[in-house]
Amino acid sequence: MTESAGHARQLPRGRHGLPREQVIASQRERILQAMAEAMAESGYVGTSVAAILKRAGVSRETFYEQFRSKEDCFEAAYERAVGQMLGRIADAEGAHGNSARETAADPDRIDRILGAYLDGLVAEPAYARLFLVEVYAVGSKAVARRALLQESFVAMIADVLGARTEQQRFACQTLAAAISAMVTARIAVDDLDGLRALRQPLLELVRRGGELYGTALLQHQRA
Repeated sequence: MTESAGHARQLPRGRHGLPREQVIASQRERILQAMAEAMAESGYVGTSVAAILKRAGVSRETFYEQFRSKEDCFEAAYERAVGQMLGRIADAEGAHGNSARETAADPDRIDRILGAYLDGLVAEPAYARLFLVEVYAVGSKAVARRALLQESFVAMIADVLGARTEQQRFACQTLAAAISAMVTARIAVDDLDGLRALRQPLLELVRRGGELYGTALLQHQRA
C-alpha cells in the first residue's frame, strides 16, 4: 500500500533537487490530507480553500494548478480514501493466499475483511468522516459515488458469503446498509472504541444467520 496520508511531509524549503513530479505528488498529498483534516473539524460547508491552503502549507496558485475547485479537491480526497480502504482489504486477503474456491469457503474470510474495514476507519478517522459523513454535504454527484461504493461493498459481502439467490443478495444488501449506518454514526461522534467493538457482534450475527446470507459458511460447516 501507499504511505498513509497521515504521514505526508512537507518538502524542505529552498533548493532540494527533487524531480518536479515528486514535488507535485508531495503537494497533492498534503492538500488532500489537509482537506480531510479541515473537514473533520469544520465540515465540508465550513471548510474554505484558504483553510486548506494554510493547513497544507501551499500557495493558492499551487492548489489551483491541481484542482479546479474545493469540490474537485474533495472528489480527489474521496478517491484517495476509497483507494486506501480497498488496499487494506486487499492486503488482508493477500495475506491468506488460498485458491478462489478455498477462499470462498473460508469461514475466517468475512472476519478478515470486516476487520480490515473497521481498522481502516480507526486508522484514518479524518478520511473516514470524509467519505461516510461529509460526502452528503457535497452534492448529488458525490452521493452517487458513495452509492456505487456501497454497492461494491454489497457485492464483496455476497461473494464472501456465497449469496446465490435474490433473497440472499437482498440480505447481504441489508447487512451492508446496517454496517454503513452503524459505522457512520460512530464516526460522526468520534467513537473509535465503538467502531472496534462492532466487529465481534457483526461476525456473530452473520454466523447465526447461516444460509440467510449465502451458502459459503454452511458448506464449510458440512465439510
